[in-house]
Formats: sequence, C-alpha cells, structure tokens
Amino acid sequence: MVERQSPLEPVLHAGSHGNFEHGVDIILSETQPGSIVQLAAWPGEEKKLISCIRTVTGLALPDGAGGGSTDGVRSVFGFASGKFTVVDEAEGLASAFAGVVTPAIGTVTDLSHGRTAIRIAGPKAEWVLAKFFAIDFALPAFPVGAGRSTVHHDIFAQIQRTGADQFDIYVFRSFARSFWKALCHASEEVGYEVQ
Repeated sequence: MVERQSPLEPVLHAGSHGNFEHGVDIILSETQPGSIVQLAAWPGEEKKLISCIRTVTGLALPDGAGGGSTDGVRSVFGFASGKFTVVDEAEGLASAFAGVVTPAIGTVTDLSHGRTAIRIAGPKAEWVLAKFFAIDFALPAFPVGAGRSTVHHDIFAQIQRTGADQFDIYVFRSFARSFWKALCHASEEVGYEVQ
C-alpha cells in the first residue's frame, strides 16, 4: 500500500508553545489511523447496518446520530441519520465492511486517504473547541464515544469524544494545515504541546 504523507508535516512543530510558563493545558497531535470508513444505510436498513458494524468492529453502537463507541484501537460514531464513521488503527477496514455490507443495506466509502485525524486533549480541550464550534462540549451533553458533524467556517469536521478530556477531529486533508494552524493559535492562551 502507498505510504501516506501527513499534510501537517510542514507545520507540526513538536514541543511546548504559547503561554506554557505554568504548564500546558492542551496536547495536540495527529493520530494517523490506518482506516477511516464512512458507512451509509439506505432508508429502513439502519438496524442491519448497525448489526454489520457490530460484527466487524465488536463495538456496541447505540441507534441514532451522535451515538458512538471507542475501545482505544477502533472507534465508531453516527454523524447523521443512518450514517456512521468507523476508524481503526489497522488498514483494510473498508474491505472488511465490503464483505458484510451488501448493496441492499447501504454503501461503504474508504476515506483513509482523504481525511486527517487531529487529536486535542487536556483540561482545556472543551474550552478551545468551543471557540470553533457552536456545540455543547460538556461531558453530559457530549459523552465519551459520541460524535458530532459540524463546520468551522468552510471546514467540515467530524468530532468524536475519545476520552474525558480528549477529542479526535477528522477534517479533509486539503484543509488540515489551515485548521491545524487555527487550532494552535486558539490554544496559545492556555499553553499547548505538540506531540
């Protein structure tokens, strides 16, 4: 398989930045999963698609948009009615789904080469993300495993909460560099570290 190069390489500068005199409150990194797959069910086939997701990933998935699950190696979340994003550290996830999601159930789209995964973690992660998106990032409103689909200006983003103070953001590769720069700028006030 072709080795993917990070679109963030020219702007990803490891180390502490911003106002970090009293420590850092944000950790930024690129996660580089092996597979990012989008699944969409035809109307009335949502439950069958959810069953296929459970079969392939082993993750429990609540019905409906916004629900999700993660085990640290793979994640799945609904971002619209009958539409799901599935992420795995391993490559080949699209092929696994192609074997169980029949054309009568829905579609499988491999987005692995078209998306960049950015992780923001730390006690101020919710605060920094609230600068970009009109979403309630509080834990009760946005529980671990859940996902949201939104935009920041013209940059489409899918966000999954993968920990109490951690979010993974999936953006188009073509917008990744400008979004990364904006995220770094928004984190300067509280101090951030790039890993």
